[in-house]
Amino acid sequence: MTSETVSDPIDRTRFPVDEWSLRETRYDPTDLGLTESLFAVGNGYLGMRGNVEEGRDAHAHGTFINGLHEVWPIHHAEDAYGFAKVGQTIVNAPDAKIMRLYVDDEPLLLSVADLEKYERTLSFRDGVLTRELLWRTPSGKHVHLKSRRMVSMAERHLALMDYEITLLDADAPLVVSCEILNRQDGQDEFHVKAAAMGTGFDPRRAASLTGRVLEPVSKWEGGGRSVLGYRVATSGMTLAVAADHSIETTDDVELLTQVEDDVAKHVFRIRGTAGVTTRITKTVSYHTSRVVPPLELIDRCRRTLDRARDSGPAVILAQQRAWMDDFWERSDVVIGGQPGLQQAVRWNLFQLIQAAARAEGTGIPAKGVTGSGYDGHYFWDTEIYVLPFLTYTSPGFARNALRFRYTMLDAARRRAVDLNQRGALYPWRTINGEEASAYYAAGTAQYHIDADIAHAVSQYVAASGDEGFLAREAIDILVETARLWADLGFWRRTDGAGSSEQFHIHGVTGPDEYTAVVNDNLFTNVMARANLRAAVRALRWLETYDVDAYAHALERLSLTADEIEGFTRAAEAMHVPFDEGLGIHPQDDDFLSKELWDLPNTPADKRPLLLYYHPLVIYRHQVLKQADVVLALYLQGDEFSLDAKRADFEYYDPLTTGDSTLSAVVQSIIAAEVGYAELAERYFRSALYVDLADLHRNTDAGVHVASLGGLWQALVAGFGGMRDYLSVWSFDPRLPASWESLTFPLTLQGNRLRVLVEHETITFTLETGTSQALPVTVQGRQLLVTRDAPLVVPLEPTPVLSGRPSVRDIVGAVREDGSVIQATVPAHPTFEDVDLTS
Repeated sequence: MTSETVSDPIDRTRFPVDEWSLRETRYDPTDLGLTESLFAVGNGYLGMRGNVEEGRDAHAHGTFINGLHEVWPIHHAEDAYGFAKVGQTIVNAPDAKIMRLYVDDEPLLLSVADLEKYERTLSFRDGVLTRELLWRTPSGKHVHLKSRRMVSMAERHLALMDYEITLLDADAPLVVSCEILNRQDGQDEFHVKAAAMGTGFDPRRAASLTGRVLEPVSKWEGGGRSVLGYRVATSGMTLAVAADHSIETTDDVELLTQVEDDVAKHVFRIRGTAGVTTRITKTVSYHTSRVVPPLELIDRCRRTLDRARDSGPAVILAQQRAWMDDFWERSDVVIGGQPGLQQAVRWNLFQLIQAAARAEGTGIPAKGVTGSGYDGHYFWDTEIYVLPFLTYTSPGFARNALRFRYTMLDAARRRAVDLNQRGALYPWRTINGEEASAYYAAGTAQYHIDADIAHAVSQYVAASGDEGFLAREAIDILVETARLWADLGFWRRTDGAGSSEQFHIHGVTGPDEYTAVVNDNLFTNVMARANLRAAVRALRWLETYDVDAYAHALERLSLTADEIEGFTRAAEAMHVPFDEGLGIHPQDDDFLSKELWDLPNTPADKRPLLLYYHPLVIYRHQVLKQADVVLALYLQGDEFSLDAKRADFEYYDPLTTGDSTLSAVVQSIIAAEVGYAELAERYFRSALYVDLADLHRNTDAGVHVASLGGLWQALVAGFGGMRDYLSVWSFDPRLPASWESLTFPLTLQGNRLRVLVEHETITFTLETGTSQALPVTVQGRQLLVTRDAPLVVPLEPTPVLSGRPSVRDIVGAVREDGSVIQATVPAHPTFEDVDLTS
């Protein structure tokens, strides 16, 4: 399936439209990997895949704790100085979801069970996963089952689940085995390898660990509580998990318990009678640490469970609902007249907050806590795709993510030294702050991550007004990243009339990983320029408004006036590639010298390209994995004219494969801005259903968190037309013709502004906060939104272009050297094609 899909690719007979939940009305064992990710619950710290309660049927059993990882040596066939040395992989934590059911000693296995009724629902309103089914047992008895599972947003370390059994028409012995099971790297309790671990090559999936990962340290059971404690073998991280169990029934019950190194069981043997409902409640706590011993973590689990026991399930569920109500009030995006899209949008936003809300002291993994894809690493995804959503809806969570980058600053300084640079160089992919990318060309060479983090810092400070964070911590990030650019780049004088010195950056890789280690990548250069300017702007602000903080920053960072002036000089002289003949910005200084990759004629079974072509083959062509120049047009849009944006988009859009889930959202935003309305909507729908329809065929490894965040930007920035350049909030909407309206809230410096976009007007309502008025710009008009009444602003028509750009529009164009651009598809010769006699 390509990145452009038809309107609704979801099977609505199985997943009906429901604007506030994802419902499954038919069990299907053939796509367990997908549904385990789609129905996952989590809070950013703790995540539980949507595995069945009974534990046996699974594509990939998964309970993940953000930041809990093992390390392992990276073995390079040919090593070199500065290569990443230590890999990091998220660890599958002990599984406490299991509640196995036996009726007449026959186990419930959904894959073979006679299910007369089945429905599973993930509610976006309260963050609770429920399942209800009617099972006809092999002996013909009917059993009604209902279960709930929730990972608490209010209590970071807490999960709650219950299991209700009702025998409808006959008595029967019942057994429910509530377990905590430590699996090894995705294996089940019978040491069967999970299907998700696979056998083929795919760099998007997690590494497989060998040997024992979690070493047992402590175990005990008593008073309905089970506890297991572990230390991660090599990383030394520690983990404790504890579970309380209770039962409500009028039937006779016998309790048996067992605790071993890798399993703890509470087994309820029940003399079940028809018409009696038995409810078993299981409350679970996880705690982890990099330094604290497991016994201390066990004490923390005890305190968490004691509070939960004192509160009771009803209060815990009510707290969850109140938390979610507040989240939706400040975050919900409403599309008028599109219930199917509305459901998908809310699922995306719900999964996004599940990935980020309680990720305190850690980053936000590329798959959140829904799977092990990308080894649980943190990338630039967080700052460019996720943080705008958090900054404008939940700024406290954005601050947590940025503070995590601050805590990594010393490691980034060390990494810069490894690469012979001053300042700080953040790792391309990491969990513990050290570089974990073994392939430097598409990893470490992506220096732009420094500018991406600086961009997110500047955006957050401007939107939140958090001057304390700027003075104490953010300024260090801005200066050290600017320092890297000033040291990495170099000066070169151009020849001819009007010659001048320009600042260049060589040997880097931009966001497009199908082009690597180039000179003057446009995205890198314009983002580095913004980084340098942001550092100077922040320093000047401190110098004016917080003299003490400014003096402390100069001393702490050994910063001089000459170095600050050097930041300005480098920024203002930054080389920005432009080709006069083609009228576009080249992706880098050598990009246009290559031939086009003819994507329309590339066989569908050779996509994505990274799985079927050697990187060198890809590097020799003009072809993009994801938006690069086009992303720069969005993030630094005030630096480009509308005509320049249109020319660049029309050149790069047909060369972009969409092999990355990061691409469609950006293409949608710029397509909308330059006038390709229908194309913008198609890209939006593609991003919307990336996971729900498994368009990239890897959602089984976890949801695509960056795409979730990018989708919010496609709505707010693409169709809502919102931009925030240099602390100016401007709007120029592009509402799709088939939508009645688009509504979204924004949190601006502590005030909530609700925006309603309709086809002829845009309405602003200042709902909460301390400000009596907020300035906004609408299509170039400067306006003031006050508390007196909503501000209704008429909209001028915007340009609309038909069709879409094509590779054929580029073929035949002439380069500066007079050569003609052609398009080809690299052949795939077989061994038989090679003439060995010549």
